[in-house]
Order: sequence, then C-alpha cells, then structure tokens
Amino acid sequence: MTVYLVGAGPGDPGLLTLRGAELLRSADVVLYDRLVTSDVLRLARCDALCIDVGKRPGTDSPAADHRQDDIGRLLVEHGRKAAIVVRLKGGDPFVFGRGGEEIEILERAGIAWEIVPGVSSALGVPGAAGIPATYRGLASSVTIVTGQTRHAGESSGCGHEPDWEALARTGGTLVILMGMASRAAIAAALVDAGRGPDTPVAVIQNGTTAAQRTVCTTLAGLPDVDLGPPAVIVVGPVAGLGWRARGPDGSGG
Repeated sequence: MTVYLVGAGPGDPGLLTLRGAELLRSADVVLYDRLVTSDVLRLARCDALCIDVGKRPGTDSPAADHRQDDIGRLLVEHGRKAAIVVRLKGGDPFVFGRGGEEIEILERAGIAWEIVPGVSSALGVPGAAGIPATYRGLASSVTIVTGQTRHAGESSGCGHEPDWEALARTGGTLVILMGMASRAAIAAALVDAGRGPDTPVAVIQNGTTAAQRTVCTTLAGLPDVDLGPPAVIVVGPVAGLGWRARGPDGSGG
C-alpha cells in the first residue's frame, strides 16, 4: 500500500506526466485539490473513490489549517487500507503545495509514499502564454513567491511573509502565485521598494486551459486588472515582450 503525491500540472491534462496518468488510472482512492481540473479527474477509474479536499482561497487562515489536518487524517486512513492512494495536487506537490508536510504525516504513520513531480504553474502557465521565465539580456534569474499575505510590504518577523523589498532589489523575473487578492498591496510594496511603476506585468488566468486569458499591464496598472483566480502574475521585462501574449493566429491571449 502506497500513497502517491502526484503533481497534476497547471490544468491541461496533456501536461500530466505519464507516471501521474498511469497512477491516476490505477488508483483506488484519489484525494484532489481545488485547482485540479475536471479534465484531469476524468482520467481516474470510474469506480475510484474521489474525495475533494480542496481548500478555498485564504490558506493561511485557521480554518484552512484545520482542513489540512483533515487531509492528513484522510491520507493515513486510506493509506492504511487502500492499495493505491493518489494525492492529486495542482502544479507540483513541492511548490506551495504543502507536500512536505503531508510526507511528514505519512512518515510518522509508517505509510509508504512516492513523489511524482508535476509541471508547476509558476513556469508552465507563463510558458503557455509565451512568456519565458528567463531571457538573455532581459532576465537571468526567476523568483517564485506566494502572494497570499495579509501584510504585503510589512515584515512579520517570523519568516512567513515575503520580503517584498528584497524581491524588488533582486531584479530578474518575479512570478507570483495566489496573488490576485493582494495585487494592489503587492504592487505598492514593489514600487515603494524601488521597482518602477512602469515595470511590465502580465496576468494569466486559467493558464494552459481553453479558458486561458492574458492581460498585459504594469505595476501601476496591476490593481486594476479584474481577473479572478486561478491566475499567475509575472513581473519583469520578460512580461513586456511584444510577441509573448499572441496566439498562433496573431490574436491576443
């Protein structure tokens, strides 16, 4: 009996790894996150027990922490009696997926586990929109950060809040996940820390799916972007490449 933490990728089922698809078709139990698309879930066996364990936006809340405890209990419960359990996570299990915490729970319970990496939305979504994370002469580094913070621009002193001042100084490409609710505060913090208000920004909603939409703006205009989650925010010169938001027919994303 093994629990497999499988990365579902950014949305398009074609971006699920061969190993992930094989396990999903064989699983007795599937515990899936909110961002796992229905197209990916259709790959599961018709008789598999599929359990929605997704947390709603605001994963730093006490209620979400309680939900994470529930997920841990379900992993142990099913991991002890089902032959194959798939814990299906959007993107990659180890990129803001709390995969490490779930591995610790399985280790303490003495349950076998395996990680099946997935395409992270941090790189897969911008790539699908034609935005390279790095580009010679424009960006030699990329930083991935969560935007789920109640105090953008302020240090909590506990290491849990992104250091926006340091991120602004780093330069390169900044990819922000789960940041739409805090986009105004994030933009203000980056500008206050030295990034120009005219810094190019791209916001990609529902990346890699048929509903994908890209909005091009700047840090100054980011608060006015009216797109809901899931969305990835890309900050930096690569977001301003003129060809990157066009589809194959030359139209905008």
